[in-house]
Amino acid sequence: MSRFFRAAGDSDSDSSSSEEEELMSSDDEAPKQAAPAAKPAMSRFLKSAGDSDSDESSDEEESEMSSDEEEQPKPKPKLGRFVHGASSEDESDEDVKRVVKSARDKRLDEMEATGKSMDNALKINDWVAISTEFDKLARMVQRQQNVSEPVPPFYIRTLVNLENSLNVAVAKDKESKKKMNASNARALTAVKQKVKKLLKEFEKEVKRFQEDPEAFEREYQTTVQPEVAPAATKVKKAKKAEEDEDEDFMTVGKGGKAVHYTPESIFKHLQVVQEARGKKNTDRTEQIRILEKLLEVSVTSYQRIRVLLALIASRFDYNSSVATHMSAELWTSAQKEVDQLISIVATDSGYSIQEITEDYDDLAERAPATESDGVVRIRGSVISFVDRLDDEFTKSLQNIDPHGTEYVDRLKDEKELYSTICRAQALYEKTKQEDPLARVIMRRLEHIYSKPDPVVLALEATVATSDLKPSAILSADDKTSSLIHSLCVHLYKSGNSLLRTRAMLSHIYHFALHNDFHTARDMLLMSHLQDSIGNADVATQILYNRTVVQLGLSAFRCGLIKESQATLHEIFATQRVKELLAQGVHQQRYQVLSPEQEKVERQRQLPFHMHINTELLEAAFLVSTMLVEIPVLASIESEEQKRKAISKPFRRLLDFADRQVFTGPPESTRDHIMQASKALQDGEWEKCRDLIQSIKIWSLMPECAAVKEMLAKRIQEEGLRTYLFTYAPHYRTLSLTLLAKTFSLPLRAVTSLVSKMIWSEELQAALDQSAGVVVFNRVELTRTQQLAQTLADKVNALVEQNEKALDQKLGVSSGWGERADGGKGDKRGEQTQERSRRGDRSRGGARGGARGGRGARFAQGLGSQMAGNTQRNR
Repeated sequence: MSRFFRAAGDSDSDSSSSEEEELMSSDDEAPKQAAPAAKPAMSRFLKSAGDSDSDESSDEEESEMSSDEEEQPKPKPKLGRFVHGASSEDESDEDVKRVVKSARDKRLDEMEATGKSMDNALKINDWVAISTEFDKLARMVQRQQNVSEPVPPFYIRTLVNLENSLNVAVAKDKESKKKMNASNARALTAVKQKVKKLLKEFEKEVKRFQEDPEAFEREYQTTVQPEVAPAATKVKKAKKAEEDEDEDFMTVGKGGKAVHYTPESIFKHLQVVQEARGKKNTDRTEQIRILEKLLEVSVTSYQRIRVLLALIASRFDYNSSVATHMSAELWTSAQKEVDQLISIVATDSGYSIQEITEDYDDLAERAPATESDGVVRIRGSVISFVDRLDDEFTKSLQNIDPHGTEYVDRLKDEKELYSTICRAQALYEKTKQEDPLARVIMRRLEHIYSKPDPVVLALEATVATSDLKPSAILSADDKTSSLIHSLCVHLYKSGNSLLRTRAMLSHIYHFALHNDFHTARDMLLMSHLQDSIGNADVATQILYNRTVVQLGLSAFRCGLIKESQATLHEIFATQRVKELLAQGVHQQRYQVLSPEQEKVERQRQLPFHMHINTELLEAAFLVSTMLVEIPVLASIESEEQKRKAISKPFRRLLDFADRQVFTGPPESTRDHIMQASKALQDGEWEKCRDLIQSIKIWSLMPECAAVKEMLAKRIQEEGLRTYLFTYAPHYRTLSLTLLAKTFSLPLRAVTSLVSKMIWSEELQAALDQSAGVVVFNRVELTRTQQLAQTLADKVNALVEQNEKALDQKLGVSSGWGERADGGKGDKRGEQTQERSRRGDRSRGGARGGARGGRGARFAQGLGSQMAGNTQRNR
């Protein structure tokens, strides 16, 4: 179909449509010939196509039922001069040709006419008409399939083009302030759903068509009868005409003059593009295409750098909305161009890209020879491009379904991104720019600090093959801890306090991930980050919460149950675990987030592959609390002491389980732990062990077998402690051999455990190793001693309240004092627990909780100390 034919078709549209209306008004339903012949294939669906034929398309729908009947020669309306099949005799009104066409040809012509109507409706964004015509086209194809005919290439091409048009329309509707009307929007949504369904139905045909359209059409021609040859010939001719037209395409500027891109005019075109950037009606796609052509014709390094700086910025400007992310194609193009830019600057030391430079003429060519110091400084920022690439990559992962294959495919691009970050690090190390070097090292650290060693080695393998390599490279024989250490040490020496804080947290997280709990704990306590984390930004607070949680999991894997419980308690006491870890949005009761607040919360969420499994985290916390809380519950005698729970969430779950009339088999992780807790209270340590080890979530924890074995051993030990606390009042002596046999522990382990309990004054007894028994010494407190102990508790609580009120009045917020009795530490612990209950993520931590615990034990030990002194005096 040539451009000249489209112009002719436009001029004859009125006469053709009037004659067709006369034919349709008669009793004989003659098929239309002009409209189908005018466009053999909807090959220019996304470009400007022929004239508007909405009336023709509605008339063609009425004539569908008669198209499959036996054809008879009918009078044919007068055709245009250049229409396929017409001759010079058509110019006169005297002769009217009669053409006999097969049913298949007529169906193809009707499809093409319908496609032309859809094309016209697309020009005016009329999705109601497009929906109607698309339904008609679908019925035609269904009728063709009913007669065992293959799907024509025209229909597949229409589906593909319509999908692209839908994406463009949806993007424009999101960006535009003025929304389309309700009926048009509903029709747009309906067409989108229909196209999605049909693309899935014809998935094989669409894939073959996209791979090689010409081969697909040839295959169609070989399968159909020879009578379809004219239609196929028309399609081929139309396609060839389009190709000829595309070859003749050239950019036309103002006044209709052709625009030629030459090395001499690069800076003028760059200036025009820069001036149009950010304006309301700027065609961003056209700007990118112009800059790509300028990059092709650029010859000097200065020209390439200037064009690349503008081209990369234009790609990032393509999506103006903050909520949407860059498409994978745009992102890949920008990433390759950033690599190209870094290679040019790193190879040629005569050029330097800096954020702050002296003013220079943008329209003049510059070279190192013309500069005073031999270095051409160009205004720009490579680190900003790297930051934006990383942010767009994260944003795309946030908006992709993590349970589909698309997420995994997108995640593979992290290798290229990591290589680009390392190349930027090598560039800044060469140019010795400290501030951007620290920023790019932080970006590199964020990609590897939370990943296991095999993943880090895979990422580093891409750096080893690059032409630009930073100073810190991980070889196959090295450990990842050495690389993390070198990157963090560089950031510790930088002057940026925020980067130092994030580097410290990343370093601690890495140690905790590799089960080096004591090193990670000491670094966290020595850094005093728990005191200053409230002044940091939200992203750093989230990193702090993730580090504390990983520290608790590290203690759990190492068998340090008390430390794990104390660390994880700070997070679980808030009951907002997912929100604090940026793995979900917390909806509080009687509170509704505004759309802006919800959008901000969504943007803070971490990608799925960086999540810490909250179910595994809860299992570790509840099991740790069970092993700490159950022996304490067994040692408590009065109801007042029972109210002082170590973990209120665990105590609530346990009370709820005790109130159940009927307890069925455990289903969830909580059910397993609650039933195991009740079994441990009853002395059934074997049942408790089996319930804990049968939890399926342990399979997600590294070194699963070692963790289960550690839990079995700890359950035996805590079962023994619970047994001694529960039945000590009923025994005078107890055999160590019997205890070892009952709990399947070595005699030496039982002796050691009982000795520790006696030493820490948890058990009022003496150990007779010669006889191999434990001799219990029961002390009955008098009424006076019980009242003294109660009075001591109340006095201690009164002192705490007075100190708290005094601190609030004087504005004193510093924590750990110098008092030997631990009262100040108890106040600090109270403040920490109070802040955690209010949901303040910026305070707390292992250090504050431990100090508060030491101070709080003062009140509990005071009464027992007085009672012991009285007994000794007696």
